[in-house]
Order: sequence, then structure tokens, then C-alpha cells
Amino acid sequence: MLRPILFMLLLNLPFLAKADEARSFRLAADEALIETGLLAYLLPRFSLKTARRAEIGGEAADLRLSPSADGASAFTRGETVYYLEALTDHPAARIFTEWLLSEGGANTIAAFQPSDGGPTFQPPAPQVERETALFEGDAAAGAVLAAQHCGRCHRVGGTKDGMGIGSTPSFRALRSLSDWPERLMAFYALNPHPAFLRVEEISPDFSPDAPPPIVPIVLTLDEAEAIQAYVASLEPADLGAEIQHQ
Repeated sequence: MLRPILFMLLLNLPFLAKADEARSFRLAADEALIETGLLAYLLPRFSLKTARRAEIGGEAADLRLSPSADGASAFTRGETVYYLEALTDHPAARIFTEWLLSEGGANTIAAFQPSDGGPTFQPPAPQVERETALFEGDAAAGAVLAAQHCGRCHRVGGTKDGMGIGSTPSFRALRSLSDWPERLMAFYALNPHPAFLRVEEISPDFSPDAPPPIVPIVLTLDEAEAIQAYVASLEPADLGAEIQHQ
């Protein structure tokens, strides 16, 4: 009985490898920039928010970050401007560029404190206008998954407004927030989700000292992206004035 299963696994290895390649890209950067620790600070946060990974170095880079690069200005340090240059059309590299040039990326850059005591990094002025995040998962599958998992706390359907448990917003209410793309991209990293929800290959394991308070939820990357696509497909709730949230 095991042989057919093993055969199917081996048969699908090339497809799994291609899927992993699509989520991982190579980033070329100046050694001086790497030594500041900025990339070590940025890249794990990018990975957590987007389920994409960047590998620094290598001869066949997909994206270059350098003062001499030919592309969009990404950030400054003192008088030095760093630019992003696309060297290939890699989808994960495009997502990194969109994130780094967005409001969320700018805030992440500004929060970094260099250990060398030099000037801090700042977004370029004027800041690049944020582009709406793209969610390319299977929205139909996401609707089913949302009803199964998210319906514990949220109102997930597209026909009801208002709140679910306590101050938990409905999905349509969530879509009415000005920062909904950032919230949606990082939903599995925002409290209280990490206490009971994991995304394979991205989230850390549950702590043995703090087990999940409810039946845990474990999603694959594809399932997480499907839920994101479903929420993004909903019409925002008409709630009048913008929701006051913490």
C-alpha cells in the first residue's frame, strides 16, 4: 500500500519545488548595507507578513538593493539613497518591492535602530504612494475555510455587518478599515491569532508553556492565501464614520 503513495509523492516533488521557488527570491545588496543589520531586521518581517522569502547573495539575483541600482528609491541613510532594481520578473521579488515601498514597509524601515550608532534609515521623501495589496489565492476555497475556522469569532459572510465576539470585527467591517491590506497580509501574526493559529512554514510552533486555549488551527500557505483572497473580495461594510480601533 505504501508504494503507490511513495510514487505519488515522488511524482509531485517537481511541482512542490517549483511552488517553493515561486515564494523565494534572491536579493543582491551591498556588503555595507548587510552589515548594518537592516536586512536581517526587514526580511523576517517581510516573510511573516507575505509568506515569501528572500535569500541574500548569489550570482543570479532577482532584485538589487544598492545606491547604484537603477530603479525606485527605497529608503535613505543620511545623504545616501538606496534604490531597488528588478533584475528578473520574479513574482516574490515584485511582492517584496510592493511591500517595501508601501506604508507598512516604510514604517518597518523607520522602526529599525542601527547597532553601529550611525544615522537611522528613513523612507524616501516624498513617500511613494502605497499600492493596494494583491491577494491571489482561491477566494472560493477561502470562503469555505473562513466559515470552518474564522466563524468561531468573526462574522465571515458577505451579507452581515457589525461585530462577532466582543470587539471582533466582521470581515466586511474589517474591509472598511483604512489599513485593511496590512492587517489581512499579517492576520496570522496579529493577536490573538498566534495563541491558537499557525501557518505552516511561517509561524513558530506553539509554546509548550502556553498551549492553545482553544482547539488549534493549522493552515497551509495556500489555505492562508485563500482566506486572504476571500476577505479581499468582499465589499466593505458601510459603517458611516471610520471604525475607532486599537
